[in-house]
Amino acid sequence: MGNYKGLTKEQGHQQRARTTVLLMNLGTPSEPTTSAVRRYLAEFLADPRVVEIPKLIWLMILHGIILRVRPAKSAALYQQIWSEAGSPLMAITQKQTQKLADQLQAHGEKVNVDFCMRYGEPSVSDTLKRLHKEGTDKLVVLPLYPQYAAPTTASAFDALSKELSTWRYLPALHFINTYHDDPGYISALAASIKRDFEFHGRPKKLVLSYHGMPERNLHLGDPYYCFCMKTTRLVVEVLGLQDSEYVTTFQSRFGKAKWLGPYTDATLTQLAADGVDDVAIICPAFSADCLETLEEIEHENREIFEQAGGKKYRYIAALNDEPQHIDMMANLVKPYLAR
Repeated sequence: MGNYKGLTKEQGHQQRARTTVLLMNLGTPSEPTTSAVRRYLAEFLADPRVVEIPKLIWLMILHGIILRVRPAKSAALYQQIWSEAGSPLMAITQKQTQKLADQLQAHGEKVNVDFCMRYGEPSVSDTLKRLHKEGTDKLVVLPLYPQYAAPTTASAFDALSKELSTWRYLPALHFINTYHDDPGYISALAASIKRDFEFHGRPKKLVLSYHGMPERNLHLGDPYYCFCMKTTRLVVEVLGLQDSEYVTTFQSRFGKAKWLGPYTDATLTQLAADGVDDVAIICPAFSADCLETLEEIEHENREIFEQAGGKKYRYIAALNDEPQHIDMMANLVKPYLAR
């Protein structure tokens, strides 16, 4: 089944059905330039799931102030993490896609594996249109956001459903909306931290820093905060850490509203002031390293900690394309692949 438009009845019946596993991530500018970052931010920040301010007021602020100032600053930061392979998020997502395809095929699963970005390219719409033409009639969608949140996971579903609403023949659809407490995910995180401890030694404090969200979201019923706290609890249980050995924080604030706390930068400052001069920090909400981990956490927050008196600071990389992470993805999607 799949795309029947333009086919005879006989051709349509003979067309081979296709199952596609689709990975979805947030996105990235196409290049580290002011113009490319402006295009990316214009799409990202115009999403009503991301900024819940009355549309007309927000668009005036966005186009009148933010898109005039922020792109140049962000482009300078992207330039610091850009590599020959391009954007780290894009390069890592491509590796994840290929390795997941290899993993599933090695286990006898005859499926297609692809990816798209919620903002930027390859877009959700363009990717789905191509999959439609290729005959996909079953979609298993895995947004790479471990902890469900409306501005991320729900926005991904919005883009998916918007395109699918134009299809005459809808595919079977399985949308995995969270995996914050999945045993494979918890095990992969804990194993990553254990490897770091074995190589560098145990720090005085492990900081688990999640992407920030406005506190208002929690009060409106968004489970993100609760899911983050559960991820932390499960990980530290595996590691056998005491309450005094770790702290959960939130990073990447934007605007003047109150966000989920405690804030990562303020916590690092306080830890150093209290004599906790040796920390390791990991970002469990990120499935792939990106600007928020490689620049904000690896560099900016390191400087904050060291300037406050901290001595040892290390960032534990995201799970990226580590084998245990790919195994986790495969195990998440496998139950939905059987016809």
